[in-house]
Amino acid sequence: MRDHGGNLDTAIAEFGGAPGDWIDLSTGINPRPFPVPELSARAWTALPTKADLAALTETAARAFGTTAPMVPLAGAQAAIQLMPQLAMRGRARVLGPTYNEHAASLRQSGWRVETVETLSALEGADLAVVVNPNNPDGQRHTPTDLRNLARATGLLIIDESFAEPHPGLSVAPHLTKDTRGIVVLRSFGKFFGLAGLRLGFAIGGEANIAKLAEMAGPWPVSGAAVQIGLAAYADETWRGRTINRLASDAERLDGLAARAGWVVKGGTTLFRLYDTGDAVATQRQLAHHHIWSRVFPYSKGWMRLGLTDGDANWARLEKALT
Repeated sequence: MRDHGGNLDTAIAEFGGAPGDWIDLSTGINPRPFPVPELSARAWTALPTKADLAALTETAARAFGTTAPMVPLAGAQAAIQLMPQLAMRGRARVLGPTYNEHAASLRQSGWRVETVETLSALEGADLAVVVNPNNPDGQRHTPTDLRNLARATGLLIIDESFAEPHPGLSVAPHLTKDTRGIVVLRSFGKFFGLAGLRLGFAIGGEANIAKLAEMAGPWPVSGAAVQIGLAAYADETWRGRTINRLASDAERLDGLAARAGWVVKGGTTLFRLYDTGDAVATQRQLAHHHIWSRVFPYSKGWMRLGLTDGDANWARLEKALT
């Protein structure tokens, strides 16, 4: 099932209220976004030039600590849609359970897809997918383990959409222009809290990135995405403070969950995963307080919560949980 978080319209249809009445914790998007700078008129009136896109890519590459070729895309989801075209159709394996668009995109493109439960089970696949850290359980793999895995697969896709707060996990700094068997995906909107901007990157060797750039076309992202991305990736102070705040808020959320009797199953500092015993019943209980959460069709107990922000929202959440 291609179910997702962020489906607040579903909650409103059943439990009422307007969007502004709800605390939407069903996604892993930073609730305190990067402050959008004033944009020039050119961001809206002109197509991004090659120089614009190059400046964005170079600034993001410095933030990622990589010298490998990169291509900007309209969010990590746009990259996921392109991944099946990078290799001849064959046998794909996805380390799961994880973000369901990877397997869905591969199947839609004619790949034979199998979901496996261990990293070693990916070996031998023509194309393998690892989300690191994983969504929803936060499972982590070292860059060394993933680079070793790449030697045993045809093409390894590493989705680092939630890696921004955990820079030590990233494989991107280990890639070069000569890398052949790895493509790393990065998301902008989750960590910077601007998911509606639709910005992400694919990182890898020259051959794969050139192919992706050709498929993406001459204007893969908007002028607004270029200008905001430039400002955000250049702001090391904001990124450092945000990493610390997210860690503190994730710990705070774990404390509320523990007092509610839930068991922490994992997550990242952008979202937490709990076993509530009966996730659907718990989701409905929170929904009566106009707090929306994420449950999963493959687990009776798992519930994922993103972070909230502001004293009033934290107080509402604490009241709902107690």
